[in-house]
Amino acid sequence: MIQLQDIVKVYLLGKRQLEVLRGINLSIEKGEMVAIMGASGSGKTTLLNIIGCLDKPTSGTYYLDGKEVSRLSNRELAGIRGQKIGFIFQTFNLLSYMSALANVELGQRYADKRNSHRAFEALEKVGLADRIHHRPSELSGGEQQRVAIARAISKDPALILADEPTGNLDSHSGEELMGILSGLHKERGLTLLMVTHDPKIARYCQRTIYVKDGLIVNEDAI
Repeated sequence: MIQLQDIVKVYLLGKRQLEVLRGINLSIEKGEMVAIMGASGSGKTTLLNIIGCLDKPTSGTYYLDGKEVSRLSNRELAGIRGQKIGFIFQTFNLLSYMSALANVELGQRYADKRNSHRAFEALEKVGLADRIHHRPSELSGGEQQRVAIARAISKDPALILADEPTGNLDSHSGEELMGILSGLHKERGLTLLMVTHDPKIARYCQRTIYVKDGLIVNEDAI
């Protein structure tokens, strides 16, 4: 599903170069659930952004579902994001003036897959069938993150990327959220890649990859 070969990412800060990724090699099979861990500044979020086609590597090659995407234009990358990838962010990224259902439908619209019935089914799947007309301010943090999950899965993506999905939640809500993600992974065979700082959350995954100073330094598998 995902094949990274010698991925380097360098940012220009004035006249200074900051090398964030220093030669990443990584393979993730279809249907795997994988955690990425590392200290702040280790490069894990930059790695996730490249896998999610939100950023391009400075050098190296990235294959997604058998297609090389590291050389594509921004427009082509946007198309891949819309069709193949669902995102779950730490800060939920919901529009405050829209209902839960409308937020999920908006995610579908960016993928040209708007379907109100499918949006409702996604909210039902995460336990929010009775909250579809509530706005984010009327939902708890855990419920808002469940809306974000529904938005990600409603367009039936091949890949789900989650950046610290439990970071703004209490431990109980975080455990509930991971139960939902684990259930969706098993039920739908989703490929799920997640950045987390919490070893308890990483244990839900089949494999944990450790990043340090822009390199993969270790890997644990269940």
